[in-house]
Amino acid sequence: MTLMERHKKAAEILPAVSSLVGGEQYAGASAGTFDHINPATGQAQASIPLSGTDCVDAAVAAARSAAAGWRNTPGSRRREILEKLAELIVRNGEELATISTLENGATMGFGATRFVSMAAEWTRYYAGWADKLDGLVVDTHRDEPLVYTIPEPFGVVGIIITWNAPLLSLAMKIPPALAAGNTVVLKPAEFTPFTSLRFLELAREAGLPDGVLNLVIGGPETGAAISAHPGINKISFTGGPATATKIMQSAASNLVPVLFELGGKGANLVFDDANLAEAIPFSATFALVNTGQGCALPTRLLVQRGIYDTVVEGVTAVVRQYITGDPLEPTTFAGPLVNQAALERVSGIIDKARAENAGRVVLGGGRPGGELANGFFVESTIFADVDPDSSLAQNEVFGPVLSIIPFDTEEQAVEIANSTAYGLTNYVQTSDMRRARRLARDLRSGTIGINGIGNMHVGAPFGGVGISGFGREGGREGVMEFVSTKTVLIG
Repeated sequence: MTLMERHKKAAEILPAVSSLVGGEQYAGASAGTFDHINPATGQAQASIPLSGTDCVDAAVAAARSAAAGWRNTPGSRRREILEKLAELIVRNGEELATISTLENGATMGFGATRFVSMAAEWTRYYAGWADKLDGLVVDTHRDEPLVYTIPEPFGVVGIIITWNAPLLSLAMKIPPALAAGNTVVLKPAEFTPFTSLRFLELAREAGLPDGVLNLVIGGPETGAAISAHPGINKISFTGGPATATKIMQSAASNLVPVLFELGGKGANLVFDDANLAEAIPFSATFALVNTGQGCALPTRLLVQRGIYDTVVEGVTAVVRQYITGDPLEPTTFAGPLVNQAALERVSGIIDKARAENAGRVVLGGGRPGGELANGFFVESTIFADVDPDSSLAQNEVFGPVLSIIPFDTEEQAVEIANSTAYGLTNYVQTSDMRRARRLARDLRSGTIGINGIGNMHVGAPFGGVGISGFGREGGREGVMEFVSTKTVLIG
C-alpha cells in the first residue's frame, strides 16, 4: 500500500467538523471555509466551515448561561467527570493518535501516541484538584473580624490553542479551567480542528453538561473576537509572540487577565564531564522530536570545546539513522511540517543560514523525494559551528533544524544561552552537581532540565519568561491560574 493509499484509508475516521455551542452544532460558515490539507500527502482531505463573530457571541452566551450551574456543581462531581474523560482519552487513544497524525503530521511512533498518554495524565491530575481547592482562615486577634478566603472561578475562559500538539494543549488548559469551576469557549487552530472536536465529544460522553465547553472553529478574526469579547473573563493562549501581542492588546480593552505559553529557543549545554553515552542521544533526539515543531525543544546545542568534535559526530550519527517518512508508520521519527507555509518558512530559514554563512551544514538541508515529494517534508538538518549571534541561533525555527555552537567556559555558555529574547526551557548535561545547581539559577528560563530530563511534569509549573510568555501550566499553579480569590470579613 502506498503512502497516499494508507492516508486515504486512515482519513475515513475523521469526524465532520463544525463549531459546537451549547452541545449543538452551530450551522453555517459565516467566515467561509478552509480546505484542510493532509501534510503528508499535500492533498485536501476535508472542507472546514469557519465560524465568525456570530458564533463567538453564541458560544460566550452559552458559556455564561452554564456558568452558575457548573460553578455550583460539587467538586467531587467535577472530579468524576474529568476522571471519566481521562479514561475515555485512553480508551480512544489509537483513534486520537491517528487523528493527530492526519491533521498535523505528528508521527505515531514518536509523537501522537505519546501525546495521548500525556493528555490522559494531565486530565487525571487536574480531576484530582476539583474537590481540593480551599480557602484560608486568617489568624486575627480575638477583637478583630473573622477573616477567610474563598477560591472562585473567573467565569468564562477563552482558550486559544496552537496546532503542533493540540491534544496535549487541550489537556493542559481545559481540565484545570473546568476543575476550578469555569466554563470555556475554545478556539483551536483552523488547520487542526479534528482533535478538538473529538475532545469535546468525549467530554460530553464523560458527563460534561452542555454549554460548559464550547467549540468555535475559525481563523485569526475569530480568535480576535474572543480576545476582545466583554463576556470573557480570562484568556489562555498557546502560540507565538506576535499573536500574543495582538491578543493582549484586545484583552486590554476589557482589562482581562491573560496566560501566555509562547515560543522558545532552548539551549542544551553539554560540558566535557557529561556522560556522553547518554547526552549525545538525548541531545540529538529531543531537539528534533515532533519534526522540531515544539516550543520547549533544545534546538541550540552548546558544547564545550574539548568534546565538541566528538559530540558533533555522535549527534549527526544518531540523527542520520532516524527515518523521515510516513507519519502513520510506527518506525518513522520525522514526519512532515504542518502545512505549505511552514515548509516554505523552514526551507527559507535553512537557505538564509547557508547564504549568511551562519553555520556549516553537516546533515540534511534539503527535501526528500519519492513518495514524500508531495508532502511538506524537510530533511532533519544539523548546522555546526553556528554563530551564536546569527538569526539561525537567535530566532525560533519550529522545524527539524539543530544548531550546534562551541563554548569554552561555563560563563561563556551562560552568556550564549541567555542571549536570546526567549526564556522557556534550558538544559544542562554535566556530572558536576554544584555546576548544575549554579546553572539552574543562572540560566534565564522557566524550566531547567538536567542530565537527560525532559521539559515538563504534570505536577510542576511550566511556562516562560521574556517573549516566551507568563503564567504557568501544570501543578497547583496551573489550576490557580483559573481561580480568583475572594476575601470575606465578618464582624
